[in-house]
Amino acid sequence: MRVEIWSDIACPWCYVGKARFEKALAAFPHRDGVEVVHRSFELDPGRAKDDVQPVLTMLTAKYGMSEAQARAGEDNLGAQAAAEGLDYRTRDRDHGSTFDMHRLLHLAKERGRHDALLDAFYRANFAEERSVFNDDERLVELAAAAGLDAAEVRTVLADPTAYANEVRADEREAAQLGATGVPFFVLDRAYGVSGAQPAEVFARALTQAWGERTPLKTVDAGDAEVCGPDGCAVPGAENPR
Repeated sequence: MRVEIWSDIACPWCYVGKARFEKALAAFPHRDGVEVVHRSFELDPGRAKDDVQPVLTMLTAKYGMSEAQARAGEDNLGAQAAAEGLDYRTRDRDHGSTFDMHRLLHLAKERGRHDALLDAFYRANFAEERSVFNDDERLVELAAAAGLDAAEVRTVLADPTAYANEVRADEREAAQLGATGVPFFVLDRAYGVSGAQPAEVFARALTQAWGERTPLKTVDAGDAEVCGPDGCAVPGAENPR
């Protein structure tokens, strides 16, 4: 079974939701039969790379809330993160474009380091003091620590077209599936779970999706020749070659 997760590094509920989903997955009896694929989604698509501002400023401007409301919201998120064993700085964080980080995540996927880099980006953005926005060397450091080659990471960052199509393809697919926000979990393209649900909800979704998988149906087309571990059948020959 495949679980696809659309998320954004700037999304605090994605940070919390990943931890909750992984808690449910760790306890799932068929864990070894589940493939998890992370996909790109930008909360601020098209935002300029150098357009960086404090999170509280962004919240008050984007959602029309007061600074007190924004602070209260961050405090609540901090408590939710702490309940999942996650560090979360409720003050003095920045907000900016995540496009370059998504491009690097696609590089990491090709190198088998995607989950490690995603965790590194989340931790750096939500728990560490130094900003991840508009700072290529910060991204290089994080990517290298996650197991990527620093020179290759710099090459990708220097070319704004590198992995851009892959990011946009993920985002188009999210729109086609009806995702308007993240995190968004899709189980075997049969069930969608929206938001940072409790681990119990993810556990039920995994169980239901696993139980309702459609077994492969083979079309009977007669005794057609096939190749197998012992070789290939050759018409007219006694033994396969």
